[in-house]
Amino acid sequence: MESQEKNTSMPTKVLKIFVAAVIGIVLCYFAFSRITHALSYESTDNAQIEANSVPVLSRISGFVNNFKLLDYQQVKQGDTLVVVDDSAFLLALKQAEADLMAARAELSNAESKIPTIGSDQDVAAAGISLEEVTLSQAKKDVSRDGILFKEGSITQRQFERSQSAYQTAERMLATSKSRYKQAGTQTGSAHAEIERAKANIAARETALENARLNLSYTKIIAPTSGKVGETNLKPGQYVQGGQQLFSVVSNDKYWIVANFKETQIEHMKTGQAVKIVIDGYPDKEIAGTVSGFSDATGAKFSLLPPDNSTGNFVKVTQRVPVTIQIDKASDVKDILKAGLSVEVEVKVK
Repeated sequence: MESQEKNTSMPTKVLKIFVAAVIGIVLCYFAFSRITHALSYESTDNAQIEANSVPVLSRISGFVNNFKLLDYQQVKQGDTLVVVDDSAFLLALKQAEADLMAARAELSNAESKIPTIGSDQDVAAAGISLEEVTLSQAKKDVSRDGILFKEGSITQRQFERSQSAYQTAERMLATSKSRYKQAGTQTGSAHAEIERAKANIAARETALENARLNLSYTKIIAPTSGKVGETNLKPGQYVQGGQQLFSVVSNDKYWIVANFKETQIEHMKTGQAVKIVIDGYPDKEIAGTVSGFSDATGAKFSLLPPDNSTGNFVKVTQRVPVTIQIDKASDVKDILKAGLSVEVEVKVK
């Protein structure tokens, strides 16, 4: 009986030893694998997917005339997203066009004065030439009649007539010179008026371009292709210039920002391979590549960065943002969404 119990207990002991050995080997294998993995990889779950989120702004103030977008609707770059009532801007455009026409009419009027002023100046110059000849002749007559009067050849009345003619010729010459000078002054004024009219035209053209630009702003177009975010706009709603209406999340490029502890980045460098697992899709393993490192820790970008100069410094392990490029992102584009949490492992050895 005892021999039978000994015979049955021996295989049981062997089996237990074998199972224990297998378990030990498995545990050692997993422990070795974990240690080897820990030495070869740096990992973190403090990471998320990023994408370009472009704000859609209204550059003008007005009432929304047309808006039919749905939340999270796909749009293409250049699509009209919102239409603002353009009645006031059309009137401003017509006013600017009318002001420009008036300014051009003023320029034409100013330029038309130049030929008239030039003609008056030519007439005045011809008058000066004629009056100079007349004055020269009158001067000779006075000189001659003065000699004849002394000799008694002519009467005093005749001599006085010669003197009167000379004085009249002097006054006529002075008048012609004054007219010529006045015509020259008018020419300068006319040219100044032309320059003012040209400057006014330039200002009116600028106002017209501004009116056209404001009119174009009544149609708010998509700045990029992607999906619109949550919208709260309704037709008839009043929007302010510069107000952000909603955002368009561009789906043409995604990347990951992973925040590694400062003790993990010693052996990390750009170009290293990365394993990516999205929390929402744990069975989907994605490959990536380290593309860059931030030049400052995340704490430096906070609104209230820590001040260590106060004397009550407590050392806290900082985190450094690391950007990771997603390899073949187009193959997994359907599951990529900005803000999703991910786990990343960087192969450092």
